[in-house]
This record gives sequence, structure tokens and C-alpha cells, in this order.
Amino acid sequence: MNNATKSGLSASPFLLALAVSMAAAVSLGITRFAYGLLLPPMRADLGWTYTLAGSMNTSNALGYFVGALMTPWLLRKFNATSVMVVGALLASLFMGLSGFFTDSAMLLVQRWLAGVASAWVLIAGAILAARLGALDPPRSGLLIGLYYAGAGIGITLSALLVPTLLNELGATQKWHGYANWAWAWWALALLSVVASLVLIAPARAMRPLLNVSTSRDSHHHRFRVADFAFALASYAMFGVGYIGYMTFVIALLREQGASTNQIMAFYALLGVACMASFRVWAGLLNRHKSGRAMATLSALLGVAILLPALTSAWPVVLLSGVVFGGVFLSVVASTTALIRHNLSAHDWPAGISAFTVVFAAGQIIGPVMVGWIVDSASPGAGASDADGLARGLIFSAIALWLGAVFASRQKALQQVP
Repeated sequence: MNNATKSGLSASPFLLALAVSMAAAVSLGITRFAYGLLLPPMRADLGWTYTLAGSMNTSNALGYFVGALMTPWLLRKFNATSVMVVGALLASLFMGLSGFFTDSAMLLVQRWLAGVASAWVLIAGAILAARLGALDPPRSGLLIGLYYAGAGIGITLSALLVPTLLNELGATQKWHGYANWAWAWWALALLSVVASLVLIAPARAMRPLLNVSTSRDSHHHRFRVADFAFALASYAMFGVGYIGYMTFVIALLREQGASTNQIMAFYALLGVACMASFRVWAGLLNRHKSGRAMATLSALLGVAILLPALTSAWPVVLLSGVVFGGVFLSVVASTTALIRHNLSAHDWPAGISAFTVVFAAGQIIGPVMVGWIVDSASPGAGASDADGLARGLIFSAIALWLGAVFASRQKALQQVP
């Protein structure tokens, strides 16, 4: 980016990345991940199997998959800032509507719609984060990581809000005819609306970036799936693995006897670690133009997921949450960094959309597979829900380690002479 572009912005790239990180807070931290906090009371109240409970996040991922396919078309029709803001408001609306239904089919539809809108938000925000990274190449990893770390803000706020509200309303009480989990959905939707409104000002400030020419750099390749095959396969495995943990880890902790305060502490620490992760891994994202960053982070994430499956010792469980929170969003950031390192700005939307599509495909598989594993645990053979949930996390860890192997094979593209 040139100096004219820099001077046309009303704030520093760092402050803009921080503000735009609210897109990740809405699309990931609140709309998707807060469901893990609501799964236990919804399952108890509605009599769900774990397979059906996992299907709620599978439906969300299906919507995310469709939204990712739609986003390149939307970005040709509308600018990225508009797609981001409108998508965030729609995701908030669809999430709030979930509180009005008890029928599983209608709840699946609401989760699907929220997933569609979330994809628009995350992809559009990622493109803007990549543009900000181009303003300051030495700090591009920091800026891109900061964008995704916004999901940690959503996770932390959800962790403080949902358990407190559920506890205040009571485990089985209904207030004004609605279950406690319905009120939690509405509180989360309100939180999401506030975060969406925060996006309006930075969206306006960043419009000069969208007016800068994005012609292909002669030293970069055009996006081709074959060039990124190993990284795409790795990201699909990441989608399979990480979402099982985020969907079911709270249910596992409940089965292991964790209190409301412990659940709140665990999830809040996970969110805080997410917020800190952008600084921890910025150098790794800057240094490597290959899949090495993704491989390293995926392997470490698999270890974090495995810990609560092996022991219920509370210090180890907390360590799992902190390590998971400190790593998983940096895997997402590593794909944006890989694209920014190897493609011209003109091809960033195509690259980011392709990675989002395979990510969504992995997330479709993960929750329902873990749910099926839990339901397949036979109580007659001495297995409990906790045993089944632990087996599901082992499956998730294996998926991540397989992804790490794939990522290790991804090479940087040679610059065109």
C-alpha cells in the first residue's frame, strides 16, 4: 500500500484491526462458540441425544459452508465493509430467533441461517484484515492475528454472561413462559448487535482501502486449488477437530462434576488466551510462507484437546483451555497469512473463500461424529457419557494431528520472475 492510502485512513492499522475484530467476535465467538455453553441445558430441557445436540453445530457449519460459497458473488456485487456489517446484524437476528423455538427442526434452521451470515462476516473481515496487514508488512502477522483474536472477546463475554444468567434463572425454571436457555440466546443476540454496531465506524474508515487497485502483482501467482492442496486438506481436518472440542467440552466438564464457577473460569480463560494469542504467534505467521505455521499450531492444538479426555484433574483441564484458546484462532490466522504471503491482493478473496469452504466442510463432520461417538458408548458395558465425550475428544485430537501432517507438506509458492 502506498502512503496516500495510509494517510486516507482515519486511524492506525492496529486500531482498525482491533475494531474490525468485532466481526470475528460476532461470527465465531458469539454466534458459533457460545452454543457449547447452552448445549447442556438445552439437551436436558428438550430431551436431545448427543447426536442431535451435535447436529445443531453441524447445521451451523452447513450454513457456513453455503455462506462461504456465496461470499465471492456478494463481494462482486457489494463492497467488503457492507457485507461485513449487514452479515453481522443478520447473524445477530438469526441467533436471537433461536430463543423462540423448541422444535428441533426450527432450531436447526435458525442455526443454519446464522451460519450463512457468519461466513459473510468472517470472510469480509478477513479480507479487510489482510489489507491492513499489507499497510504494514513487518506487522502483518500481528494485525491478521489481532483480527481473529476478536473471537476471544466474544468467547470471554459469553463465558461471563451465559453461566451467570442460567444460574440466576435456575436450571429448570421458566421465566415468563420461556426456558432459561431461551433468555440466554436473547442476551447473546443483544451482545452480538452491540458488537455489530461497533463495526460501522471502522467500516467507513476502511473504505479507502477498497478503492485501491487490486491488480495482480507480477511476482505472485493466481489462486489455484492445486497449489494449496495440502494446506486446504489440513484446514478441513482442523475444522473436524477443533469444533468437537468447542461443542462438547463444556458437556464433558459438567459430566466430570465441574461447578458453574469452574465452567465460567474455564471458558473465560480460554477466551482471554484467544485475545492474547495474536501477539504470541505473530512472529511465526510472519516468518513462514509455507504450511509450517499451520502444522506447528495444529499439532499443539491436538495435545490441548487430548488433555481433558485423559484426566479430570482441574489444573490440567484449565491448562487445556488456556492452550486451546491460545492456539486455535492462530490456525485460522495462519491460512490468511499463507494467502497474503503467496498471492496478490486481487486473489485474496478467492483464496480466503476456498479455505473457508473446506473449513466449513470439516465443521459439518466434526460435531455429528463426536455426538455419534458419545451416543455409541454403551452404558450396559460400563461406559458413561463422560467416557463417550472423552472418546469424542480423542477422535478430534487425531483429526488435528492428521491435519498437521498435511500442513507440513505445504510448500511456499515460488515467486514469478
